Amino acid sequence: MSVVRLEHLTKVFAGGTKAVDDLSLMIGDGEFLVLVGPSGCGKSTVLRMIAGLEEVSSGDVLIDGENVTNWAPKERDIAMVFQNYALYPHMTVRDNMGFALRLRHTDKAELRKNVNATAELLGLGELLDRRPAALSGGQRQRVAMGRAMVRRPRVFLLDEPLSNLDAKLRVSMRAELARLHQRYEVTTVYVTHDQVEAMTLGDRIAVLDKGRLQQVGSPDELYQAPANKFVAGFMGSPSMNFATVQLRGDEDRTTVMLAGRELEVPDAIRRHPALVRYLGSIVVMGLRPASFAVATQPVAGTLPVVPLGVESLGDEKHVLFRLPANGADAAAPGDVPVAVDDVAATELWTAKVGQRAQLAIGRPVPLTVDLSTAYFFDPDTGEAVPAGERAVLAS
Repeated sequence: MSVVRLEHLTKVFAGGTKAVDDLSLMIGDGEFLVLVGPSGCGKSTVLRMIAGLEEVSSGDVLIDGENVTNWAPKERDIAMVFQNYALYPHMTVRDNMGFALRLRHTDKAELRKNVNATAELLGLGELLDRRPAALSGGQRQRVAMGRAMVRRPRVFLLDEPLSNLDAKLRVSMRAELARLHQRYEVTTVYVTHDQVEAMTLGDRIAVLDKGRLQQVGSPDELYQAPANKFVAGFMGSPSMNFATVQLRGDEDRTTVMLAGRELEVPDAIRRHPALVRYLGSIVVMGLRPASFAVATQPVAGTLPVVPLGVESLGDEKHVLFRLPANGADAAAPGDVPVAVDDVAATELWTAKVGQRAQLAIGRPVPLTVDLSTAYFFDPDTGEAVPAGERAVLAS
């Protein structure tokens, strides 16, 4: 087990593209840290710099206090598992798993013992004499994991190792990875763009966007207390809905203008003391899809919407809609567009409702919204308006 420290890590590619921008981060001894973010945010580049496969433009990589920034990959005692498995097609499972140990000139009896023990742990005991072409995708992934595990490295680096698997197998492999980490407690850095993987696997999650670290914390911290609008929108599926609203009232009663309707936000200032500075002006409000419910009938405070899409997931339904403009009633069925362009798609909201809700595309439905669950963000910086005791009022 080892501690990995990244200090002001920066990577600039030829042509001036800055993939990683001044990243400082510590991965604790035995910790499972997930790097997550959209495609192109720099997470795989960070992993490759830790491994020594990518040259660092500036900053340092330290493992157990030693500066390894200029060390060759083989000197760092790191094992990396790639998205494409990177198995040798002409070698058997046994030879693939034992390859790194042979390079170390490990005693043959010790090598066989380690390979057999790891293969049994991963359910590969009966496959040791097969070649990769004769394996399923899940079995190949297990072999790639086993090849890394058999070395007993100081640090595991995993670069989207489950992305080539089907949905059911990904779920089982996530559970397997969590179990293996609990058993071996090797310091692990895992890269994914799938925030569900991040939430289910990571002790902590580091969210990146455009090469910069946005927030690091436990899955619950990132979901319940996002540092900014980007993290709030990225963590959670379906993602958070956002609207720029006018904040009215005082510390006793605060309301927002949403879709042309004045709606009260219960205990807004008590829960978010720093909202005081936004009274009489605009603020960005965020609502999770679970904050909505289908009303039995339209009443004051409901939002009449026309579903542009209905996704039935068995135990719940997702309703895609656009907010009615300027307090207008729900649009008529004929107003539902046949197709939604990219710009309009960014304005779609999602409500998560019960499986028994009777919904149809184009048929108006009233939605209630629980504004006690709302998040708030500065309209200029995107920074979260913090809740509770962490809020600091402007002087």
